[in-house]
Amino acid sequence: MFRTYNKCYNTDDFRLLAKQNLPSPVFHYIDGAADDEITLRQNTESYNKCDLIPNVLRGVKDVDMSVDLLGKKIDIPLFFSPTALQRIFHHKGERAVGRVAEKFNTFFGISSLGTVSIEEIGMEYKCPKIFQLYIHKDQGLNDNMIEKCIEYNFDAIAVTVDTIVGGNRERDLRTGFTSPPSLNLKSLMSFISHPNWTLNYLLREKFSLPQLQDYVKEGTNINMSIGDYFTKMLDQDITWNTIEKISNKWNKPLCIKGIMSVEDAKKAIDVGASAIMISNHGGRQLDGSRSPFDQLSEIVDSVGGKVEIICDGGIRRGTHVLKALSLGATACSGGRMYLYALAGSGELGVERAMDLMTEEIRRGMKLMGCKSISDLGIENIRFR
Repeated sequence: MFRTYNKCYNTDDFRLLAKQNLPSPVFHYIDGAADDEITLRQNTESYNKCDLIPNVLRGVKDVDMSVDLLGKKIDIPLFFSPTALQRIFHHKGERAVGRVAEKFNTFFGISSLGTVSIEEIGMEYKCPKIFQLYIHKDQGLNDNMIEKCIEYNFDAIAVTVDTIVGGNRERDLRTGFTSPPSLNLKSLMSFISHPNWTLNYLLREKFSLPQLQDYVKEGTNINMSIGDYFTKMLDQDITWNTIEKISNKWNKPLCIKGIMSVEDAKKAIDVGASAIMISNHGGRQLDGSRSPFDQLSEIVDSVGGKVEIICDGGIRRGTHVLKALSLGATACSGGRMYLYALAGSGELGVERAMDLMTEEIRRGMKLMGCKSISDLGIENIRFR
């Protein structure tokens, strides 16, 4: 069955579209996770452990889905989590996602391993912008990225703290996925059988990692798996003092991405974080770790009201967002929910995916009897 973006109605449909359009190594890089991928599955399945309790007769013709996050008001309680290597998935990459973020007035993130520069994103896109900072061994590189985010007026930095070594991503080992992609005997037939992707990759703008290319060759000029990149290039000695120094240098809203324990949530506040992202990196690092949704209540009970809390990962439905908000999340974010759509059909795919998700949230709020996000609360949810 040949799929098109306008016949996709949910994240699973966009996943199949991406699988249709991408060479196998690239698809499995997006789709895969660490070890036995237990955490990957649990990230979504955890939302099915509880039920929403609606109220009726609340006059919900008009609903307000906006939330305040990281010093900005966004129109929906969901944003594009920063992800790496986007122009491998589609030749427009971050540019396509940024245009959709502008249309929906929500946060748009780019990564240290992004394929479009901080300078371009800062100058060309007016939506709220967040930069995902991977802390490298090269302090000059770290300082350069922070200084560029200041110069080009990014609104927030998300320091990623759960990637001090690469997760065991066995799908990547089997397919031979690297950055940049390697054309070898193992992958050759898959690239040949996906000519649209292959021609776009070979004939359009040359692949690069502009944040890194003046400092490291790995990932741009030297093929390397992402797992190896994390292990060899990122700083394994980072501590809470490291985050505090970054916070002081940045002096704008700071988010810490990869918080999973109550103890760490409390420490995040102590070092000046404005927000935390409860995240296990999409199940791509420590397999067997808890899902963000499963940890949400525990963290909200401890630090809710003291720091903004973002539930990151596993989001496939608008009702998943409503469940997280009911437990006390400030907002939600996700990667695969838009990367499948980007890979499947570029900007048109991402826009349709976000249209569908936004309408699910709006419809769900009306069916819940909620005029605004603040109407959602613990009384609206029960665990089985």
